[in-house]
Amino acid sequence: MTTRATTTHDDQSATTASETGMAHALKTAGRDIKLAHSVFALPFALLGATLARPDGEPAGRFLSKLSLIVVCMFFARSWAMLINRLADARIDAHNPRTKNRALASGQLSMTRGWGVALACAGLFVLTTTLYLVLFDNPWPIILAVPVLIWIAFYSYTKRFTWLCHVFLGGALAASPIAAAIAVDGFAWMDHSPTALTIFWLAGMVLMWVAGFDVIYALQDLSFDREAGLNSIPAAFGWRNAAWISRFLHAAAFIMLVLAWRADPRLSIWFGAGVAIVALLLIFEHAVLAKKGKAGLSMAFFTINGIVSCVLGITGIIDVLG
Repeated sequence: MTTRATTTHDDQSATTASETGMAHALKTAGRDIKLAHSVFALPFALLGATLARPDGEPAGRFLSKLSLIVVCMFFARSWAMLINRLADARIDAHNPRTKNRALASGQLSMTRGWGVALACAGLFVLTTTLYLVLFDNPWPIILAVPVLIWIAFYSYTKRFTWLCHVFLGGALAASPIAAAIAVDGFAWMDHSPTALTIFWLAGMVLMWVAGFDVIYALQDLSFDREAGLNSIPAAFGWRNAAWISRFLHAAAFIMLVLAWRADPRLSIWFGAGVAIVALLLIFEHAVLAKKGKAGLSMAFFTINGIVSCVLGITGIIDVLG
């Protein structure tokens, strides 16, 4: 009896320790994922889904699809961010700005990190199967693995090209297209105004994200050069990188205007959003020019978070109105 009781107690202790370890891993990984940055892509995904919504689809059915899109984006983004941290763990450990990240500092082991990342990938794939089961749409599950590969690829690009910022833009640019496919397969492509708008939006996201990622990379200019990493600031210097970012944002604005003009459903509200975004982008670069490194936080996160929310909200209001 004593032996059995002791064994049972040891098993329970081991189970508790394992559960505690996993909970710690999830909590620690969660701090590095920075869910607040989801604001950059999620509004565009919801707008893309709203644009692609089939005529006459019941609100409940559409809301169910939107809910699954949010869940998919949570797991997909968590996967992509964890792959970024896993790929860069050794690099981050030598960068004063990033040395305290969970994997770089050893707070989270590589094994645990890979475990959480693969769990997120598996849950993403599992969620995409619900589109087939509930809505008879096979495309999300068919494209699930290619999407995971695509959004993870960015993390390795700075090892061989200063166009890494464009690859990040491409990863986020997939959000309105992927959401449209989740809502209506490829049927939305038969409607020219909708297709043009979604593709222009995707192009806008690509250029916009690449532009603000160049700004973000300015803070690592010296380190990237010393470590032999590729980025536009490391390749061309602060001044030229700032001008390249301005060019990318100008191109993003042109694509945004083209998206607005392509679909008649986008009218006064979205037009107001376009005007606000123009002012925000000008303000972003004015802050960067005036404050330099001191203005990076506002220029990178605050202003760009507002940009995506403004466009997502105003576009959805127009389409549903």
